[in-house]
Amino acid sequence: MGFLNIIGLILPIILFSLGTLHVYWALGGNWGASGAIPTKDGIALFNPSSLATIFVSLALFAAAFIVLGRIGILIKLIQLPFIFYWGTWGIATVFLLRAIGEFKYIGFFKIYKDSIFSYWDTRLFSPLCFFISLCAFLINVLKY
Repeated sequence: MGFLNIIGLILPIILFSLGTLHVYWALGGNWGASGAIPTKDGIALFNPSSLATIFVSLALFAAAFIVLGRIGILIKLIQLPFIFYWGTWGIATVFLLRAIGEFKYIGFFKIYKDSIFSYWDTRLFSPLCFFISLCAFLINVLKY
């Protein structure tokens, strides 16, 4: 199994796992939720609704299917290679922007670093977003 196939299978597993976690949260689960929302002085900066959380999970599931299509697993079912190609670039871009952040509370360049979210964002969320972006980039560049 080649490098492209390995990252092409790891990436959808990560995206499906993240999508499943968001479904869990949307249905009322709270494992990991305390560190999943940015806070300032202990107050959440936003409170996503269950519907918004489901929307995020659907976007993550769609991203996983796009990657599966790009590496050729879904190509026999769906003959729209341009969607897989441009969708994979979209995944790379969105997750890179998330890793960089908005320079205040989220991402590698955040200013506020004194919350549970910030701790996990620095050690897990932003690096994972960068990894997802890098994998999507490599899949698109190495595919042809």
